[in-house]
Amino acid sequence: MKVQKQLSKKRGDKIYHKYVIVLPENIIKEAKLKEGDDLDVEVKNGEVRLKKK
Repeated sequence: MKVQKQLSKKRGDKIYHKYVIVLPENIIKEAKLKEGDDLDVEVKNGEVRLKKK
């Protein structure tokens, strides 16, 4: 899996980025996720956990 930095928008001289985490399809299926699902994020001790709302 990878974290990718993408250009989100430009406002004058200001550039805004967003970050995307690419998950393999088998993980998406196993977690029963689908496009558009809302996720809760928890960060603890350098670990990121995603939970379906």
